[in-house]
Amino acid sequence: MLNPLRILLSATKSLPTRRCSGYVSRMRYVNGLKEDDSLCDAALQSGRILLFHRLSPLLQRTERGTFRPALILERLGSDRSLLKEAVLLGCSEQNQAEFCLDLGELDQAAVEEECEGNFVDLRKSFFLLTGAEAPLVSKGQALLRWHQTSRFCSATGQPTHRNQAGSQRVCSSTGTIYYPKMSPVVIVLVSDGKRCLLGRQASFPRGMYSALAGFCDMGECLEEALCREVAEEVGLEVQRISYSSSQHWPFPHSSFLLGCHASVSPAHTQLNVDVTELEDARWFSLEEIDSALQVRSPPRRGDAPVVWLPPKHTIARQLITEWTDRQRE
Repeated sequence: MLNPLRILLSATKSLPTRRCSGYVSRMRYVNGLKEDDSLCDAALQSGRILLFHRLSPLLQRTERGTFRPALILERLGSDRSLLKEAVLLGCSEQNQAEFCLDLGELDQAAVEEECEGNFVDLRKSFFLLTGAEAPLVSKGQALLRWHQTSRFCSATGQPTHRNQAGSQRVCSSTGTIYYPKMSPVVIVLVSDGKRCLLGRQASFPRGMYSALAGFCDMGECLEEALCREVAEEVGLEVQRISYSSSQHWPFPHSSFLLGCHASVSPAHTQLNVDVTELEDARWFSLEEIDSALQVRSPPRRGDAPVVWLPPKHTIARQLITEWTDRQRE
């Protein structure tokens, strides 16, 4: 059963790839792969593939003891059964097409031994990877999940068929085209001028606090969703809003996070937490946040309780860091 995988792993060097001169050329090349099945098929022969097993990415330990996603050099053999579900991720700065592939039908232990790595739950992998690698793994899982849950047309119930790149699926009955989607989510760090507000859901790991977040309702703009979420979850009325940045997040089923800062009146900071939404929410001083930022990894079972924050590459952590920088200024 692992023979196709061994074919995939057998390449000692990649075949020549199309050379890209800068960002614009790379983006146009990737767009061409999405539109031309034969071009994408050729790119797959010399591309790199990020492996998953039932949506958990394959990670390899480096000589320094850190972890990296296992991007396997690919050369196609005569058996393409293992590779037909590979999905295009993009093009690296080294001008090489990158794909993702889920091997959930193969034995996990056998694949790990063959690839000299381990499949790690995606949430846990975020604490093991660097900021540059985590978005690639996140995108790969989101695309694979979308294909697994979009095999049938929502209007007709008929099967959908993907293009070679996996950038779309088409209803076999009506020709309706479906594209991968993200749900807009507002994530906000609220401040009263001297403190910032963090909350936690019951599903969070023990001791972890984060910025408030919620899905945008149909018809809402960003500002309306932000004000509503803060009012619903903690009973505060926002005065001012400033946009920070955005981030893709693969949970629960691929979200588009819109990160903001918001301020409330120092005279109206009494919290009224909706316990159906949050397990807890509280104000944190700069000193308390500095202490939480020093926690390098999640506490182990049996350790003393401690407040800690989301991984460095998350937008929640970025909002918190931006707030601490402004407080020091």
